[in-house]
Amino acid sequence: MPQNLAKQQETLDRLTLALDSGAMVDVRRMLNGIPPADIAHLLESSPPRFRNILWKMVDVELEGEVLGELSDELQAHFLSRMDASEVATIAEGLEDDDLADILQQLPDRVTREVLNSMDHQDRARLEQVMHYPDDIAGGLMNTDTITIRARLTLDVVLRYLRRHDEIPEMTDNLIVVNRTDQFIGLLPLRTLLVSDPSATVREMMVTDVDPIAVNTPDDEVARLFERNDWVSAPVVDDSGRLLGRITIDDVVDVIREDADHSFMSMAGLDEEEDTFAPVSKAAPRRAVWLGINLFTAFIAASTINMFQGTIEKVVALAVLMPIVASMGGIAGTQTLTVLIRGIAIGQVGKNNQAWLLTREVTIGLINGVIWAVVVAIAASLWFDDWDIGIIIAAAMVINLVTAAFTGAALPLVLSRLNIDPALAGGVILTTVTDVVGFVSFLGLATLFYA
Repeated sequence: MPQNLAKQQETLDRLTLALDSGAMVDVRRMLNGIPPADIAHLLESSPPRFRNILWKMVDVELEGEVLGELSDELQAHFLSRMDASEVATIAEGLEDDDLADILQQLPDRVTREVLNSMDHQDRARLEQVMHYPDDIAGGLMNTDTITIRARLTLDVVLRYLRRHDEIPEMTDNLIVVNRTDQFIGLLPLRTLLVSDPSATVREMMVTDVDPIAVNTPDDEVARLFERNDWVSAPVVDDSGRLLGRITIDDVVDVIREDADHSFMSMAGLDEEEDTFAPVSKAAPRRAVWLGINLFTAFIAASTINMFQGTIEKVVALAVLMPIVASMGGIAGTQTLTVLIRGIAIGQVGKNNQAWLLTREVTIGLINGVIWAVVVAIAASLWFDDWDIGIIIAAAMVINLVTAAFTGAALPLVLSRLNIDPALAGGVILTTVTDVVGFVSFLGLATLFYA
């Protein structure tokens, strides 16, 4: 276990022991002596009965930062117990995008009360961020930018910065704009610090960096940051006017959420699924997905029932048929995973889809032939029947090729239909490989043994 995770677990164990022993003073002291992100981690790592106790012990000045680090479900849980004045208090000092995320979970009445309690400038900035969904660049951006004009000298810029008590976190560039706030370029701080103070911003600024359009999807924003190694990036509207900036910490959250979404969707769960959610919440969520899978299982079972007479004649078929379906399922899942990942990181487009389909089908055919030979020999020796070896070999080739094609085509088709392939792909693929596997194996057996 990494050292920082081990330390967090040790802190959690100590807090749990202190809670069990009733040493609340020690709990409060330990809790408020760690960073807000660690407090959030402890809350998410605690059973419900501990969470509420721990939250009440968090200092008021830390509550906003802790809320910003929590999952949406836990945020909603704690916010539902607050009134507008409490929310307004914890809002102080939060970044615009974090506060917007919090306010969007509150009833409209409470949100209006919180906004009305702010001064005009803060309210205008926050409403600008809240205007955009949280899954595009506008919903990710902060409005805490430092802008300068191109005609200024670096000496003037340095004196301007010294007038600030502090500069926004993760400021690696100053944003250059014109009189109408149109984005022009960036002046890196490292350039500002080592260049001749008499030089102008226009001479030293970087102009070959494209800003991010406000409606850019968050996954594309993450790819841009990864590809360009950005720490921050400006956000502009359709006319090129500067609206704010996105920082790497928000992009890391996007990457983590997307990864959680893909992983959890494969099991039909929400990425916000709480590890310590009460049984009353967790059971219904899982029951829905189990019901969907039960329906697809009945489809596969009905396929087997069509060949009941053949199975009764040759009992070996009942023993061997799960092999065909299982091999197809694994091959299809491999292809499905590769394609979903490729789509997620922006590598799959119209120009290479046909090549990918051909490649995956070829791989399925090669692996199908290789393992068909192995299984055919094993089955023939096992049941002393070379016919059954030929049948299972042919069925395996058919199913692995079908699985490869389906695993590659499904994500492409579902994406065009705006259906999440990570959520729906697995169920459809399993149904296809089961049905094709059973039909090919039992259908060929019916022809041989009729």
